[in-house]
Amino acid sequence: MSPTHQPIGRRERKKAATRREIADTALRLFRGRGYETVGIREIAAEADVAVTTLFAHFPSKETLVFEQAADFETRLVATVAGCEDARSLVPALHDEVGALVRHCTSGEAAEIWSMIEESPELSAYALRLEVRYADALVTAMQAAPAHIASDDACHALARFAMAAFTLARRSATPRATLDASFGMIDAAWQAARRAHEE
Repeated sequence: MSPTHQPIGRRERKKAATRREIADTALRLFRGRGYETVGIREIAAEADVAVTTLFAHFPSKETLVFEQAADFETRLVATVAGCEDARSLVPALHDEVGALVRHCTSGEAAEIWSMIEESPELSAYALRLEVRYADALVTAMQAAPAHIASDDACHALARFAMAAFTLARRSATPRATLDASFGMIDAAWQAARRAHEE
């Protein structure tokens, strides 16, 4: 059996369960009373963990709300890495960002994003995550030479893709907004590719 397929050990399972319990507890308290009114010590007590344990899993209060952020980033980077050529890059990002938008605008996730938008602290953190995702996309594009137009084009594509995510998530018609945004993104990307090849 290869190392990547080793079963998860008891310790790892326990850590993952603790992390999930802390995040679930925090979200329940935030949604019930508001993000600003709930403190770290209260979350730790309610989750039955030490404050130091909470911070071992979540370095700041904001990260309790964005527990799935690392998964989103991983999915975006994997989308770029999985593209075979430059022409498939924007459609692939369109599909993946679309999946993220659908997730964030339905069910419990939609309620959480409403809370985020109402909190200046969380809104600012969400924008910082948007920049982080864009930087990760640029790094992934630069690691795949077939996708590169120019550094400027890669940075622009990454920023526009993440801006399209935010615009669509906030829109009354998320899919239409996303489709319109990516139509413009694709036209600009193809033009940049042609210019780079000349």
